[in-house]
Amino acid sequence: MRKLTYYVATSVDGFIAAPDGDGDFFNKWLDPEFSGVMFAEFAETVPTHIQRAHGLDAGEPKRFDAIVMGRGTYDPAYTAGITSPYAHLDQYVASRSLTESPDPAVEIIGGDVAARVRELKARPGLGIYLCGGADLVGQLVEEIDEFVVKTYPVFTGSGIPMSRAGFDLRELELTDVRSFPGGQVVTTYARKR
Repeated sequence: MRKLTYYVATSVDGFIAAPDGDGDFFNKWLDPEFSGVMFAEFAETVPTHIQRAHGLDAGEPKRFDAIVMGRGTYDPAYTAGITSPYAHLDQYVASRSLTESPDPAVEIIGGDVAARVRELKARPGLGIYLCGGADLVGQLVEEIDEFVVKTYPVFTGSGIPMSRAGFDLRELELTDVRSFPGGQVVTTYARKR
């Protein structure tokens, strides 16, 4: 069975974006060492157009071959005219407002997202990258098998949280923790089932 991995950048206080959805402030902490390690291990999580713009080559997918994202996560690329931002992956966008896909390479999930993700997990293949946002993570929290949390050295005070799942104790097992000279800490947790 494939794993659903929530790979996410967050502030120390658990926010993935400013209240308006902008997460560009994390770019301040993208030093070469940290970025190099993250790209080596999670190359598939970099949008195709960004890889091309920076002369990066992710090569064949090693960890993920599919991505699930919410409409808010998809919108910045879509409004910029990039209808297939992760062309190197199978792309799924959960949306109640988009009824037709703007690109044949992107499948819109308009109904039960958790049921569709369970179907995807049952298929053969590599892992599935859960890109966000908070509402989608709330809908899929019971399907998430792994959390890879990149914590950046910033306290924002408010913004969009990592999840809107609602309170419940969901046990996790710490499987890895790494710190970087730029102050970033990457923690990996597996879901206890």
